[in-house]
Amino acid sequence: MAELRVLVLADDPYAREGLAALLSQVPGVAASETGAADVAVWDAGADAPDLDAEDAPFFSGPPVVALVPDGARAARVLAAGARGALLRGVEPARLASALAAAASGWTVLDERITRALLTPRAREAAEPHEELTPRELEALDLLARGLSNREIARRLGVSEHTAKFHVTSILAKLGAQSRAEAIVKAARLGLVVL
Repeated sequence: MAELRVLVLADDPYAREGLAALLSQVPGVAASETGAADVAVWDAGADAPDLDAEDAPFFSGPPVVALVPDGARAARVLAAGARGALLRGVEPARLASALAAAASGWTVLDERITRALLTPRAREAAEPHEELTPRELEALDLLARGLSNREIARRLGVSEHTAKFHVTSILAKLGAQSRAEAIVKAARLGLVVL
């Protein structure tokens, strides 16, 4: 099996060095801070900048798996286009497995984050919501994958204006203030699987 090339991303140089050292413990993984990579790991802790899903060229390269402090941060990085989210402090072997899965096209999510995001709250589960149209459900699926309005439009074969209309309608029907909140609410309602 070929060596997995991992690009290590973090604002803090100590975090970058720590991630590279962590990954060096795993056979078959080569971590670096520059160069070509199959996948990237990003320390998206509380101090990392938030990314807007509309203009996230950060995610145009190799798939990115973000290391996050909590489920709320996970929802934000996934909505912006990350391929996965794991809680910080993940064991080296689990991190390497998640990175390999993301490099193969899978979306990865730490099971503890999944439980936190998908555990319905009694009030939210009972909240009525207007039913989404089949086209809105298609757009929601693409939204949950972190696609921008432009990318959603391209995938659905509609104008960017129509895609934006679908996203706005989805947010309104789910009672969400942001794309990330819509994804979390949709997941809790069983409309999407993260």
